[in-house]
Amino acid sequence: MCYNEVMIQVSIIIPVYNAEKHLERCVDSVIKAVSGIHSEILLIDNNSTDKSVELIQKYRKKYPGIVRAMQCLKPGAGTVRNFGVTEARGKYIWFVDADDEITKDSVSKLLTEAEQKKADLTMLGMKRIYQDGHTDYLSAVRPDEDNYKSRFVRYGLGPVQAFSRRAWWIQCGFKFKEGIIQEDMEMMSALILYTDKYAAVDEPIYLYYQNEGSVLHKTSWDPHAFDIFPALEGLYQRFVQAGAVKTYHDELEWFFIWNLLIDSAKDFDKFPEGKPGFERSRQMMKKYFPKWRKNCFLKQKPLKFRMRVKLNYKK
Repeated sequence: MCYNEVMIQVSIIIPVYNAEKHLERCVDSVIKAVSGIHSEILLIDNNSTDKSVELIQKYRKKYPGIVRAMQCLKPGAGTVRNFGVTEARGKYIWFVDADDEITKDSVSKLLTEAEQKKADLTMLGMKRIYQDGHTDYLSAVRPDEDNYKSRFVRYGLGPVQAFSRRAWWIQCGFKFKEGIIQEDMEMMSALILYTDKYAAVDEPIYLYYQNEGSVLHKTSWDPHAFDIFPALEGLYQRFVQAGAVKTYHDELEWFFIWNLLIDSAKDFDKFPEGKPGFERSRQMMKKYFPKWRKNCFLKQKPLKFRMRVKLNYKK
């Protein structure tokens, strides 16, 4: 099979770093999902020291018309995703993490929806699977919702929830910030500013495993927890460049409240090395959103939640 841009409908980009434990589960699910669809799977090693490279080569040999084995030496998931976009040849791109799975009907459903709606961006629902076996569901923001762009901005979706038209992605100059672990936060909530051609598949077609030891579930202090600050700085500047700060002021303010005074505050409070993060959070809120206590979305939360936010601000 020739890698022809007209023929290839979907490029699935999978960054791989020491993923031997879960990689086969992931790739097997993707292979099933692209059956009958002209697709390519980019398995991109990022300096793995385990048997990930051997597994990648195994899949390349077994599926030579579908799997492309690649290597990106510069570290970081954002760097690998950027590299994958430059190498992809499909009409659409989808980022999949090496420790997750997708359902058998996922690619066909996303492709059908994107084609029917002529969408630049199609968001998908995601089932989170925890180590104790319980699950929950992160729904997709649907275009038929009132003020769907408002919810999209404050939602905080990850790269795996975005099925995108590659030409649009490149034309808009989207690139993940490199060198930080919060690379997706700097950009993903701003995607909706660049298109009205939006669709959604509000079904749990992506299985997101909450694995112990992942970058989002550290059991020891990681200085990269402070990456939240350049990530949010970058996000704010994207809204400035798009002339959208005033339009989405409350949504962006809420996004900062949640990520600084709730989510990141957990790490800052858990480890002694994180304590300076509270002061940096206060300074960032004072700089961009000094009247954050009046945020309309915060006011909708229960009293206990609001008290916790205010307490984290004062730490």
